[in-house]
Amino acid sequence: MKIPKDHPRADSLRVRELIIEGMHSNIVAEAGLIAHGRGEAFDYLIGEKTPSFALEQEEAAVASLLLADNPVISVNGNVAALCPREIIELAEETNSKLEVNLFYRSEKRMKALEKVLRDNGAEKIYGLDPNYQTEIKELSHLRRIIDKRGIFSADVVMVPLEDGDRTMALRKLNKTVISIDLNPLSRTSLWSNITIVNNVIRAIPEMIKIAQEMKKEDSRKLQEIINNFENFNSLHTSLTFMSKRLKNFDAEKLKRFKDSK
Repeated sequence: MKIPKDHPRADSLRVRELIIEGMHSNIVAEAGLIAHGRGEAFDYLIGEKTPSFALEQEEAAVASLLLADNPVISVNGNVAALCPREIIELAEETNSKLEVNLFYRSEKRMKALEKVLRDNGAEKIYGLDPNYQTEIKELSHLRRIIDKRGIFSADVVMVPLEDGDRTMALRKLNKTVISIDLNPLSRTSLWSNITIVNNVIRAIPEMIKIAQEMKKEDSRKLQEIINNFENFNSLHTSLTFMSKRLKNFDAEKLKRFKDSK
């Protein structure tokens, strides 16, 4: 679809097209379109731009990745469709492994994700070799399959656009979990150690820049950033921001509409 440059929702429509194209190329599951639409609704509530609280969340996340012994970034279909090059760059900047992990798992989709990641510069991708597969026994669905060298042995796992039950299972395995979730009330958000309430297409590039700066800091400074972060307080800030903005926006929009008639 050719999107007019002057369309008021041009950026949003371009992102939707990436998701649709990803579905047709077996990268995105059909349910991924629903998940994207749900996230887009929450993105409206934060103004479709990065609030200051999200930057603080991203800083805590990057500090955790940089200090980790074996950090892993989990990649699903929506992430691979929306920001494949950026997720690879973030992994490089934070010395993290990339592991493909899918709820709607099939050989065709696994190969499609491998291709898009390799086409965008990824060299080592975990989660593909059956010789290294193991399972999270607490889970019954296919996201239970993980790589022994990756998520299984990781101390910090970043899970953009994640399922809540796997986040819960990873926490119970004593892993630090970082999530990117526009819904601050989801199980993923509530169970994560660090939740980034932001759109993944903004969060990942911002985290790359943060990582480039943070690598210049000593470990004590990074640990201080982590120690000063508390996820529930941060989620409360996110919800308060959304609530105030929705209330103010509603009044302002109604007034503008009335005045324009």
